[in-house]
Amino acid sequence: MKNVQKGFTLIELMIVVAIIAILAAIAIPAYQDYTIRSQVSEGPVLADGAKTAVAEFYQNTGRFPGNNESAGLAPADSIKGQYVSSITVAAGNAAGSIITAAYGGAKASAKITSAAHLILSPVTHQGSISWVCKPEGTTIKANYLPQNCRTNA
Repeated sequence: MKNVQKGFTLIELMIVVAIIAILAAIAIPAYQDYTIRSQVSEGPVLADGAKTAVAEFYQNTGRFPGNNESAGLAPADSIKGQYVSSITVAAGNAAGSIITAAYGGAKASAKITSAAHLILSPVTHQGSISWVCKPEGTTIKANYLPQNCRTNA
């Protein structure tokens, strides 16, 4: 009579464990980068309301607001999210106001410190406003920025 083997051998199980370890070594850093990018993207999303308020102020008065109050927004520290600590409208250069998204909210990654800022600056052309996004500070790596901010980094 022949003895029929059932189950897996030890070497087969070790090969499976090695394959899983290799896949995990690739997937875990990619997932961590993805979560940080999603946290950084909260800044431009929260700034959309400020962009609208600044644009309306500009359309009504022909000039840019100097702060959150004149733009008709809540105080800067009350416009926040899980990863963004404030959205601030401030007088910028001659081109207009700047909107700053300051990171460092309660649930922000350790890789995004409170020194990290994202700046949105208006560009006017024949009465219309477009926004230019750029990083300020040295703590946001380019690969974590939203795509439209990477080209200006």
